Amino acid sequence: MMDQEESEERRRFRRQLKELKNLPTLPGIVAKLTRMAENPDTTTDQMGRVIAQDHILSAKLLKLVNSAFYGFPQRISSLSSAIILLGFNVIKSLIISASIFELMEQHDVELWQHSLGCAVVANELARRLQVSDPEEVSTAALLHDLGKVAMKLELPGPYQEIGAMVRQRHIPRYQAELECLGLQHAEAGGWLARFWMFPDRLVEPILLHHAPEEAKINPQACAIVHFGDILVRGLGYGHGDDVWVPPLSKKAWDILRLSREDLDDLLAVVEEKLWDVKGFSLEIQAGMEGRPAGGPANV
Repeated sequence: MMDQEESEERRRFRRQLKELKNLPTLPGIVAKLTRMAENPDTTTDQMGRVIAQDHILSAKLLKLVNSAFYGFPQRISSLSSAIILLGFNVIKSLIISASIFELMEQHDVELWQHSLGCAVVANELARRLQVSDPEEVSTAALLHDLGKVAMKLELPGPYQEIGAMVRQRHIPRYQAELECLGLQHAEAGGWLARFWMFPDRLVEPILLHHAPEEAKINPQACAIVHFGDILVRGLGYGHGDDVWVPPLSKKAWDILRLSREDLDDLLAVVEEKLWDVKGFSLEIQAGMEGRPAGGPANV
């Protein structure tokens, strides 16, 4: 009977996600740009014209490109320059990130900061490991807890109940989610990413950030996002009502092959970048709310 009830809950939540009653749809431009980025015949001018059709998204993209979050060495003032300098795949990741920014920041500032921090760690680690597309990995890290936002908006009652279980029993949030709903936020985030037609290389790290040992498509990206989540949680940079540090997967650790010296060096670089990103997050919040940076939140 219990299994049947949990199965009903899972089916109901999946239907709610498909209907997107409380979650915004991603602009159609994201799916279109994803298809264009995968077509070798797409030109810079063609992609630039498509992005330029959405003036708000274009402005967000240029702001993000020039932010401390990505930390590109030179100022980028036009879409065509951004596409030429960064390439189609980076632009596609930036468009997805820019589209998700408001959704996450409006509904949970602590979770937003945790996600930003995880993306910073993932980007730095991906570059050190010479991953071919570090921006794609940092985008996956930025979105890894998207399922928590979905649960908060679509299941407000169980979401509060799960938070109480975490605080009272000192257990990881995903464990409380499994006990309460029979599913956890990583699974919900994976569903949502698929509904939004994200590429599989982006879906898998979101879906498996607590179980990287199950990765089939991109085990290294899953290991990086998993480790970034744990490191940022351990540093206490944002939490999203999930204060306990989850266990580290041995398989993920074996994939990363980090030495003690690597960790010390990584921590020194990441801690400095997190300060820069904290300022960027406050700037974005102030811009959205029309108030001075650091003023009272209106969420």
